[in-house]
Parts: sequence; C-alpha cells; structure tokens
Amino acid sequence: MDFFIKSAFAQSTGAGGGQSIISALMLPVLLLVVFYVLLIRPQNKRAKEQKEMLARVAAGDEVATNGGMLGKVVEVGEQFITLEIASGVNVKLQKFQVSQILPKGTVKSA
Repeated sequence: MDFFIKSAFAQSTGAGGGQSIISALMLPVLLLVVFYVLLIRPQNKRAKEQKEMLARVAAGDEVATNGGMLGKVVEVGEQFITLEIASGVNVKLQKFQVSQILPKGTVKSA
C-alpha cells in the first residue's frame, strides 16, 4: 500500500525545502512556455498576416472567400467589399471573409 499512500516521515529543516518549491513550479512554467510556443504565438502570427493581407486588397484583385466563392474585387470599403462573381453579378460581403488573394487570371480559368 505504500505506492498509493505516502508514509509520513519526519523531515529535517534543511536546504531541501527550497528545492521542492522550485521543482513544484517547474511544471506549470514549462506548460505555459509550451502553450505559448505551440498555440498562442502561431495564432497571433496568422492573425497578423490576415490583417496585412486584408489591408492590401484593392479593386481589380481576384480573391477567394471563406465560403469558397471566387471573384474580382470591384469596390473596397472600410468594412465591406463588392465582389463580381459573374458578369454583371456583384455581391457585397464583409472584408474578413476574404481568405486569400489569387494570382491574376485565376477566376477566368476556373
């Protein structure tokens, strides 16, 4: 039963007490560092790249939306863009729905 419940032994008050506190704090600190490196930092980097890409969107660019629509940007506003998805068919959508800017000529070939 000793492996389930630790036996109580008298301990001397020496330098060993300080090291147990340090070792107890190492795991939470290590977990925070791992979460930052693997989750938080890449997510912030992607958000920054998305924001920069949306700032570069201009009239005449061909884009793909999160919904899968391909089209040519006709008008760019502060929050909305107007997208021409077919000849004479314009759709107004929110700017953040743009997932990527496509190379010129992609929409005509699709």
